[in-house]
Amino acid sequence: MDKAEQQAPADRGHDISPVTKRTAFGNPSTAHDAKRIKHIQDGATELAPEVTTPATTAPTLKSLATIRRVAFPEKPAVVEERNGEIEFQVVNNDGSHESMIILTGLKCLFQKQLPKMPKYYIARLVYDRTHQSLAIAKRPLEVIGGISFREFRDRKFAEIVFCAVSSDQQVKGYGAHLMAHLKDYIKATSPVMHFLTYADNYAIGYFQKQGFTKEITLGKSIWMGCIKDYEGGTLMQCSMLPRIRYLEVGRMLLKQKATVLAKMQRSSKSHIVHQPPQWANGVTPIDPLSILAIRETGWSPEMDALSREPRHGPHFNKLRRFLNQIQNHKQAWPFSSPVNRDEIPDYYNVITLPMDLSTMEEKLEGDSYTTPKDLVRDLQLIFSNCRQYNDATTELYMLNARAGWRSLCGALSRRFRSGMNYLRNNRSRAVRRSQYIDWAAEIMAFPHFPTKCFELLHARRSVALRGA
Repeated sequence: MDKAEQQAPADRGHDISPVTKRTAFGNPSTAHDAKRIKHIQDGATELAPEVTTPATTAPTLKSLATIRRVAFPEKPAVVEERNGEIEFQVVNNDGSHESMIILTGLKCLFQKQLPKMPKYYIARLVYDRTHQSLAIAKRPLEVIGGISFREFRDRKFAEIVFCAVSSDQQVKGYGAHLMAHLKDYIKATSPVMHFLTYADNYAIGYFQKQGFTKEITLGKSIWMGCIKDYEGGTLMQCSMLPRIRYLEVGRMLLKQKATVLAKMQRSSKSHIVHQPPQWANGVTPIDPLSILAIRETGWSPEMDALSREPRHGPHFNKLRRFLNQIQNHKQAWPFSSPVNRDEIPDYYNVITLPMDLSTMEEKLEGDSYTTPKDLVRDLQLIFSNCRQYNDATTELYMLNARAGWRSLCGALSRRFRSGMNYLRNNRSRAVRRSQYIDWAAEIMAFPHFPTKCFELLHARRSVALRGA
């Protein structure tokens, strides 16, 4: 990935310190408004209260006062730093032998972990005297991670140039611990309170976990022309809180969580463990109402029986398929919705029992059709209303009686004949006369059930489209 560097003005009026070792376990040399941290001795762990209550009784104030102490979990990076296996060092190109060893290790690490970045570009920035680096080093001076950054003290922000951890060391929490060290160091040694960095698509997730956001609140006049601009990168910002020691954020949040859970247990029963039934004497039925929590919900056996009842009648699925075929027919559009009273004012004066396919669908969903004959009756009502309003003397009937009826029933009649042949050939195997007591239910045993309605109407030769 090609990244073009914009020339940035050098910082004025601040000194670059030589190699400085960082430790997370002493009193921080931070500004006056930073919180102090408790000393932690080797082998001792910081403890938090955890409330214990009997397994079968609700918690009381007396039981809440009974406290046992448990250790907070720690990341491997924190444990290794406390045991002296790793150390954090702030280095700059001051010409010392140790600084050059660490900077060279950082250069090689960045070149390996950032293969798309030009090697000469990485080397130039790492060895640049206006830049500093915070490195994770194992003894003796083996660099496994680091961050190169540049401070702009007069503008109160710092730019993170490179950030990487060795690929075989990325599961121990080094990245988060490294960023926490950097925040505490910057906050303690300078007036800087903001970080800016350009992150590629692979690093955005890491920076978001460390408190960075894509929303830039710093004005462009502050950082424009100072930081290096990379094509294809995403500019991200992190603003630090002055009274937070970031190396202690994890422990602080765990303390807050333990405190909140302890307060929740005073009014909750979710932490109570109910022992399972004992099956030594055989399986015995359990009365649900003997369980206090079930009684409190207001549950009753009648409610359970009601919830198990089917939502619709036995013919619902078949009737719904039938009605869908009618609605999807290309000639069914005049009957799809109720007649608009504004467009045809006298329609409801002539038709006292209006019916349409959308109304039939609502009745079907409301289980108004207990038998197939009920649905067919409403379907016949649609056509009888059409004949009544558009009688044989109207011009609309004369124009549509032939063409409309032939296109509507021609294909359906052929499908009905094939369906009847299927029923005759498979009556003993697929259709039992005792199950279907009328012609509509019998035809429903075959997928071409809708054609029967039109076959009956075909005999009358009187179907017509509803006029507007």
